[in-house]
Parts: sequence; C-alpha cells; structure tokens
Amino acid sequence: MREHAGMNVAQAAQHLGVDRTRISNTEAGRFGVSEERVRTLAEIYSCGDQAYVDALAAMATERVKGWWEEYRGKLSASALDLAELEHHAAGLRLVQIMHIPGLLQTEDYARAVFSTAEPEPTPAQLRCRLSHRLRRRDVLDREDPPQCTFLIHEAALRLQFGGIKVALRQLEYVVEASERDNVTVRVVPFSAGGFPNAGTSTTYVTGPVPQLDTVQLDSPNGSALLDAETYLANYRRVLDRTEVLALSPDETRDFVHGIAHQL
Repeated sequence: MREHAGMNVAQAAQHLGVDRTRISNTEAGRFGVSEERVRTLAEIYSCGDQAYVDALAAMATERVKGWWEEYRGKLSASALDLAELEHHAAGLRLVQIMHIPGLLQTEDYARAVFSTAEPEPTPAQLRCRLSHRLRRRDVLDREDPPQCTFLIHEAALRLQFGGIKVALRQLEYVVEASERDNVTVRVVPFSAGGFPNAGTSTTYVTGPVPQLDTVQLDSPNGSALLDAETYLANYRRVLDRTEVLALSPDETRDFVHGIAHQL
C-alpha cells in the first residue's frame, strides 16, 4: 500500500508519529500489527479497496496459534507455512507431477513417499512428518472447506510408492475424494503431451481477496512462496492452460479406475 501510494518509509513514519524502523519492522513481519493500525495505515496510504483492508484487518485480529505450531522446531518452516496457507485458503488449485497431492494422500502412501527421502528419516522424524501430513487433510472436512482443484499428472498415478496394495488403495482414495462437493480432480494424461511449467509442482492458494493470493512451489530444498502480482498472474495462466489439457472430472474417475485395473 505504501509503495502504491508513492510514499517512502520516512514519510509513513512521520504520519504515524513513530520511528522509521517501526514501519520497516512491521512491513518485514518482525512486529505484530493491530486491526486499528492496519486501518490507520490504509487511510494514510489512501487505499480505497475496502475488501482488501477488511481482509488484512481480520488477519490482524487473529491471535490464536494454529495447530501447525506444535511442529515448530520439528519440521521445516516451509512445511508449517504450507499448512497455514491451506488453513486460511478460500480455494486451492494444484498441479502435481510425480506425487499424489498431500491433501489426498493415504497414510501408507505418505509413509512410502517420506521413506524415499534422502537422508532417510529416523522413525521419530517419520512419525512427525506423517502426523503433520494427515492433519493437513482436516482442512477438507471443516464447515467452510476451500474449493479445491487437483490437477494430477498420469505419472503420479502410475508410480507405485509402497507397492501395489498401497498404490491401489491410494487410487481408490483419490476417486473417493473426487466425490466431495468441494473437490475437483482432473488427470493430465501422457497423451496430452507437454504443458506449461511441467517440471514443477505448484499450489495456487486463493486468499479472501486477490491481493492475498499466494503461489507455493515445491523443490528438493523446500518450498518457495510468491505473492507479487506478476507472479500470480503468470501462474494463473499456467494453471488455466494446464486445465485445458486435463480430462474432465468424470473422465478422470474412469481413467483412474482403468489404471487400478492394470495394476
């Protein structure tokens, strides 16, 4: 807001009657901010988007720690960030290339995936990662669940993590999940050929207003979070183009059943 208003840190601090470091620390997330301060800053910055201001103010009033905080110091910060993003999301759009999306994984499948990590997790680490992964699924069962679209590449459906029995149960679970009112599953088959951003699994998290959308990208070293307007627009186009190539939800269910029968 400050940058869009053409105001520097010193000018903002002068309007608030505080030291400029206070503004810098607030913007960097080192200091908390109250609902009143959010609305005061929005007024100073002449922000006329009331929905945006209200959404930020609502975030400022939430002081209860989320369930993911139980895992702080035990799991990576990026794993906690993803759980928090999912918790607050109004909607989710995902593209997964080599794995079934985390929110749709069975316990045995997730255990098999985690066991392939390098270095191999200790039994305690494996239990912690599994517990966190399974608790993330609760977001689909809450009273106001996010609307989710899962674009899953055929490769992820055919890789047999944990063996045939685990793979079969995982495919069954994907079909069961696709019957939920808030879940759409679509397969990108091998026959679709290449598609944009094919080398990266992507999660587009829809916030209460477009300015609070976030893109999460997976990598071997953790995840990256992007929220600049240019990035958001780019990944919306990527997901739109990928959806054009994907099978319909009904075709997807038939396709998954077909793979299961081949195992």
